[in-house]
Amino acid sequence: MGLKRRATRVAFAALAVLAAWGAFDAVRLLQAQRLNVLIEQGTPPVDAGDSVAEVLFARAHAQALVGAAQAALNQYGSLQGDTALGQAARYNSANLLLRQGMELQAGAQPGQALALIELAKESYREILRHEPNDWPARYNLERAQRLVPDPDEVDDAPPQLNRSAERAATTMRGFSPGLP
Repeated sequence: MGLKRRATRVAFAALAVLAAWGAFDAVRLLQAQRLNVLIEQGTPPVDAGDSVAEVLFARAHAQALVGAAQAALNQYGSLQGDTALGQAARYNSANLLLRQGMELQAGAQPGQALALIELAKESYREILRHEPNDWPARYNLERAQRLVPDPDEVDDAPPQLNRSAERAATTMRGFSPGLP
């Protein structure tokens, strides 16, 4: 009898632990669904504390997916900073700018693509200043460089004059063949 009681108690304890674990997962699922609804509505949660930035990031990503590029760029711009989330926002906005530039370059307005690609390249460079080993940013910068290469450096110094070179016609001695 003692063994049967002990097995019953262990089974009930295991069942109680599983029920608690299921309740915890259900609460987390409800929180995630609530945040998803807030992201769809476009309103960050007021009681979420630190998760406001994550919600804004997710909202910007969702806007970029549906084609609202300017709204997504504005959202990403408000998140850019030295934090990991800020770097991710800078990377996503640079990718969005690069995509827009590539579309314009392939379309009817290739001149407008130059500014967008240059902005994307500057964002990638900023990411690489903070994290030099960010290989996706390095790859995308190289890809942008192939689309719009940087101009060669222009020397502001005047060119060296060669003294033994032929002089210009204005400094040559005149020769008058005379008139007939």
